[in-house]
Order: sequence, then C-alpha cells, then structure tokens
Amino acid sequence: MTRLLAALALVLTATAALAQPEAGRREWPNTDFSRSAVDFAEIVSGGPPKDGIPVIEAPRFRLARDETRLDPRESMMSYAPGSAPARAYPIRYLMWHEIVNDVVAAVPNAVTYSPLCNSGMAFDARIDGVRHTFGVEGKLRFSDMVMYDRPTESWWQQAIGEGIVGRYTGRTLTALPARMESWQAFREAHPDGFVMDEPDWRRAYGRNPSIGYDSSRRPFLYSGEDPLHGIPPPARVALPCSARSGGSRRRA
Repeated sequence: MTRLLAALALVLTATAALAQPEAGRREWPNTDFSRSAVDFAEIVSGGPPKDGIPVIEAPRFRLARDETRLDPRESMMSYAPGSAPARAYPIRYLMWHEIVNDVVAAVPNAVTYSPLCNSGMAFDARIDGVRHTFGVEGKLRFSDMVMYDRPTESWWQQAIGEGIVGRYTGRTLTALPARMESWQAFREAHPDGFVMDEPDWRRAYGRNPSIGYDSSRRPFLYSGEDPLHGIPPPARVALPCSARSGGSRRRA
C-alpha cells in the first residue's frame, strides 16, 4: 500500500504540468511543436520521463518448443509474416518495456503495447522507406501511450499509429497483422515459431508494474466517458476472430 500511495503521489504531481509546447520544448528541443493534430491539454504525464521506460532493441529469441518458463494461459502478441517463422512477444515483458524494435524477414517493425489500455499493435517501422526506431515518450493521451520516433522526435498515438505532434503529424504507420493470444494457442499454431527471450533487465516480469490498476473501478488517469452496455471501464473485452484487425484485445 505504501508503494502504491507513493507511486500515485508521484504521478499526480507529474500530471499537474500538461504537455504544453512551452514546457515541452525544454524536454523535447528537437520536436516541431508548430505542427500538431490534438489539443495539448489532452496529453498528460504518465509519471516516467522520456525513455524512463526502456524499450527493447535487437531482442533475443528462442525456439518456442524450448521455452518452459511461460504459463499456457499467458498472453502473447504474435506476428506471423508468412515469409518467416512466427514470433511471439510475451506480455509479461511488454508490460515493462512497451516497445520492441525488431526486424522480421528483413522488414523493420515496432511491436508496441500500452499497459493502461491493454492495446497491442505492431507497425511497419519504415517511413518513406527509411527505418525508424521508437521510444516511450512518458506521456499519455486518453490513457494510451504516446511514443516517439527517434529521427524526428515526432509524437505518435500508439493505439492507432498516427502522428499527433511534430514533423510527422497526420502520418499513419502501416499496421502489421499481429494478434494477442495465449502462449498455448501460439505454440499449437506455430510449433516451429520463436518467442522473445527474457530481457536483460532487473524487472519483476510476470507482475503488473501499475500496482492495483487491474482491480481499480476507474481506469488510471482516464477522464472520458464510460463504455456502453454497463461494461466496467477496466474490463477486458475479447473480440470475435472476424472482428480482429491488428491488436486483438483491448480495454473497454
């Protein structure tokens, strides 16, 4: 409880300063704030600073059949390009790192996950044919992670892959056919697939870093409308296969 209260106090203090251009320029001197597509009042600090959540670069993989540390029911983000063996990215790792900059079948991609809204999306990381890598911005918009590309430090809305501030405002990343599924389902569908190995970071993998979030009655830092049909705001909603496109399971 003490850790939770301390974390909440830190975040509430951080969110007192909205991501207005005047304050943002000090932290983001390379971002073109003259171009934006959203109200800056909608962008709030999530607590960590720029790159305070370390992304995974050049991830290591192991054969799925050799991985014994994962529970069959654990969630994975999976990507099966067809031209290369399928890859699984365990949510237990994405929960702590949020972005994996990877290359699959010679195509650079960004596997992204926003823990507060449970949105998993994978994108082609090329813009105008040039590879871009992405980092965690440290801010949120509608509880969703705001990420940034390293070459221009433009800001992107993770859930839709759309540039919202900076040079790439209005541009949209190409979504890749990734999905969220259980570890058991992935292994059965892709016996010769690969799974991302545990990163070399000292993290409590398998636990949610946002203590108490999953049991809260109201989503953390969310101020929008409640979902329809009496569904609780933090509930997880599984879409039927016919409705899946890109990320497959999200919070209401």
